[in-house]
Amino acid sequence: MEEFKSRVNLTELTQKVEDIKQELSNYLVGQHGLVEYLIIALLSDGHVLIEGVPGVAKTLTAKLLAKSIHADFKRIQFTPDLMPSDITGTSVYSSKTNEFEFKRGPLFTNIVLADEINRAPAKTQAALFEAMEERQITVDGKTYLLDFPFMVLATQNPIEQEGTYRLPEAQLDRFIFKLLVNYPDLEEETLILQKAHTQANQLDLSKIKAILNKEEITSLRSTVMNVLVEEHLFKYIAQIVSGTRQNPSLYLGASPRASIAILKAAKACACINGRDFVSPNDIKHVCAPVLRHRVVLTPEKEMEGVSIDTVIQQLVDKIEIPR
Repeated sequence: MEEFKSRVNLTELTQKVEDIKQELSNYLVGQHGLVEYLIIALLSDGHVLIEGVPGVAKTLTAKLLAKSIHADFKRIQFTPDLMPSDITGTSVYSSKTNEFEFKRGPLFTNIVLADEINRAPAKTQAALFEAMEERQITVDGKTYLLDFPFMVLATQNPIEQEGTYRLPEAQLDRFIFKLLVNYPDLEEETLILQKAHTQANQLDLSKIKAILNKEEITSLRSTVMNVLVEEHLFKYIAQIVSGTRQNPSLYLGASPRASIAILKAAKACACINGRDFVSPNDIKHVCAPVLRHRVVLTPEKEMEGVSIDTVIQQLVDKIEIPR
C-alpha cells in the first residue's frame, strides 16, 4: 500500500508549534489546552479573550506566548479611568516645530495584552474595537495603520463585578475564541508548589527563546489557508451555527462571523495535528471556544444554572457527522 503524502508541506508548521509548546512548558504547569488554542488563534489571525479567576496564570500564559514570538509586545492594564488616548496615543504640541506631533500609544505593537479588559469604559472599548476589527487607529481625523501581525490577548475575571463593564456583543464577536481557565488539578498544584519552593527568584521571562518571527507567521498562515476542506463540511459548520439561532435555550444565536471563525480555526487545528485536510473532529474541537461568547442563554436557562458549553455540546451532538 502506497504511503499517503501530504499535499501541503506541514513540516515547518508542526515543528514550530512543538517548539513553542516545549518552550512554554518550561515556565508553565499544565494549561496545555489553553496554549494549543492560543497557537490556533495566532495561525488563524484572531484575537482571544481569556477568562478565569485571579491566580490561574492567564496573564503569564499570554506573556509567554507573546515572548515566544520575535515581535513587539505591550501590556495595558485596563482601569475604569483609562481613556482612549491612553491606548491609541495623542497629539502633543512641539515647541521646536510649532506643530502638533502624534505620540503613539501602546496599541501600536504586534501583540497586545489587555489585562482585565472589562474594567475599561465604553469610549476606550470603542477605540480598541476599531483596532481589533480594522487593524487601524483614528486620532484627530487621521487614520494610522497598525503593524502586521496584530493580535489582542485580553483577560477578564468572571467573578468580580464591581468596577467592571460588560463587553458589547459586537466587540465580543471580534474575538475568535473565548477561553476558560480553570483551577489546576491536585497533581499540577503540587508541582506548582515544588517549583515555587525551588525557584529563589521570580521567573526570568527574558530567557524565553523566540521561536517565530513576523515573516514566519505570514508563511504559516498561508499554509493554513491552503488546507483542504471538503464541500460537505461547509454545510456541517453552517448547520451548527444555524442551530444556535433556533435553539430554545438561547436568546441570541451566532452570526455568520462565527461560521468563518470555526472554519479558520478548524483549518489551523488540522495543521497543528499534521493533516492538510479538515475533519469533523477539528470542527467539533473549536466549536465551544468560538461560540460560547457569541450566544446568550435565555433568562430561564440562566436561572436554572445551565452552562452555555452544555447547550453548545448538546447542539453539536444532535447534528449528524458528515461521512
